[in-house]
Amino acid sequence: MSISRKYGRTYHYPFSPGTTSDDRIHRDYWSDVSRLKMIVHTEKLDGENNCLSRHGVFARSHAAPTVSAWTKEIRQRWELIKDDLGDIEIFGENLYAIHSIEYRKLEHHYYVFAIRIHDTWLSWDEVKFYAGMFDFPTVPELKIVQPDQETVFREDILTLTQQRSVLDSQDIVSGESCTCEGIVSRNTNEYAVDDFMHNVFKYVRKGHVKTDEHWTRHWRRAKLLWEYPQV
Repeated sequence: MSISRKYGRTYHYPFSPGTTSDDRIHRDYWSDVSRLKMIVHTEKLDGENNCLSRHGVFARSHAAPTVSAWTKEIRQRWELIKDDLGDIEIFGENLYAIHSIEYRKLEHHYYVFAIRIHDTWLSWDEVKFYAGMFDFPTVPELKIVQPDQETVFREDILTLTQQRSVLDSQDIVSGESCTCEGIVSRNTNEYAVDDFMHNVFKYVRKGHVKTDEHWTRHWRRAKLLWEYPQV
């Protein structure tokens, strides 16, 4: 039995090329997108989804708090804020361990992308407010749009995904600069937990994953910005 409800499965846009056999695709996404007043496109970061709640730090499963080596830093941070969380659940991308992308401009190892209180996902403005209150950065905000025409909306996403990460992305195999992993789009307003799939969507580029199931045996800590030689 889970201590709390885990983060929902984010459906792919039908034009997202980076899907795998177990991914879900929202083929009629425009019926949901078109009814939303505003959508924010944020950068999808290549890390581990970690939730901070008063009960502990959780990875994908919420059956028990995580104890992995790469969550040690965020678990130490959690010890400092746990008594102030109350009913707040913070969801963020833990970039402490390098996966398929190495970021050269990290100022922190934990970037917040969502906040939940009870059965509600808070608005994007509230996410930024609470992240700031607990001294966390949010994932890079790329663009806020008012959905109008589907073709324009889709082209916007495709343009954004051709850019490098705001945090300076490099492919771990080639060592060369690469485009960002993808885009996560969400309703800027709050919405019910049960309505998650109608308010959050993603695009992932093809061939993103460069690791296998054994990556945890040889993982490396991600350096922060000031640890790299300054040119």
